[in-house]
Amino acid sequence: MTALNEHPRTADVSTEPVTDEEIFAAHEGGKLGIAVTKPLADPRSLAIAYTPGVAKVSRAIAEDASLAARYTWASRLVAVVSDGTAVLGLGDIGASASLPVMEGKAALFKTFGGLDSIPLVLDTTDVDEIVETLVRLRPSFGAVNLEDVSAPRCFELEERLIEALDCPVMHDDQHGTAIVLLAALRGANKVLDKDIAGQRVVIAGAGAAGIACAKILLAAGAGDITLLDSRGIIHSGRDNLNPIKARLAEVTNTSGLRGGQAEALRGADVFVGLSAGTVPEELVATMGPDAIVFALSNPDPEIHPEVAARHAAIVATGRSDFPNQINNVLAFPGIFRGALDSGARRITERMKLAAADAIVAVAEDDLAADRIVPSALDPRVAPEVAAAVARAAKEDGVA
Repeated sequence: MTALNEHPRTADVSTEPVTDEEIFAAHEGGKLGIAVTKPLADPRSLAIAYTPGVAKVSRAIAEDASLAARYTWASRLVAVVSDGTAVLGLGDIGASASLPVMEGKAALFKTFGGLDSIPLVLDTTDVDEIVETLVRLRPSFGAVNLEDVSAPRCFELEERLIEALDCPVMHDDQHGTAIVLLAALRGANKVLDKDIAGQRVVIAGAGAAGIACAKILLAAGAGDITLLDSRGIIHSGRDNLNPIKARLAEVTNTSGLRGGQAEALRGADVFVGLSAGTVPEELVATMGPDAIVFALSNPDPEIHPEVAARHAAIVATGRSDFPNQINNVLAFPGIFRGALDSGARRITERMKLAAADAIVAVAEDDLAADRIVPSALDPRVAPEVAAAVARAAKEDGVA
């Protein structure tokens, strides 16, 4: 594996298979621990860190609550929260089974963003109960990363937490995916000398990630978006659309298409797969010239990248063993770091767009068809994203 102090290319992918024995051995005892920042080596250090010294700090915070940001870790601590209802490609596996994934997310926060985080898996799927729990725990953390919460509850949960908590809240499955997708599309368009304003983008999958991707591409000026769910193209004439899909139907599909995959992909410029479905090669062959295919379902892309490459100019997946991995780790460590560095009270659309621009900027010097975003291991990404997000937070007046 490439060292983290190097600048690895996305094309330098790992092909050596990982064994089950390695996986379980690496997870034994969990992937996290707590490190003490001030050594307790003698009676004096113990008297400072704990009783009687700690009482002075607690009294000071009791008189001025803002001092907790300076004298505790809470303001720099991210709560990684899940109810285990939409875990990776595993679905609703419950809180306990989701914990290894949340531990992994916390490890990524520390490795790439330098942020401490605590996994909190909640044994409830009730939005009211989750909101109440996090409101009560608010003194213990400085930000909330929602993870693997099923749609459509995830939309309501995020909105309510943003209103209830005076700190950054982001559902990474929605916005982290959308930010890295936008960065990848901008990188691909730079390679192909294309403009997003002239492109029709097909998004297969209208769950949390698909809807967030549609929204951010609209905000970035995409020419037209065709959104597909299990029943076909979402359009304003369809019955039984939930409120979120109904709102998107009003601002997408300006071409007025009807039907399913075949009608959506014919002549399209970009395909984004987020549905865990499959796309036949013959449909990809009907896309427009210099097409872009992002087959992002894991572990099985909607179409094998080598097959898609027969017809598309640029192909990306969510996997680490193919070029152009679209990986949320390019976004969330820097986004939360920038939000916390700036003292932001929330994460805005401007901050998300700034993060996407920063990701592309890191790769700009050597963009290529097999490198439209930086490697997930590139150590430059999180600091650049954090700086851009912090600037955007100040511009938006939320810092």
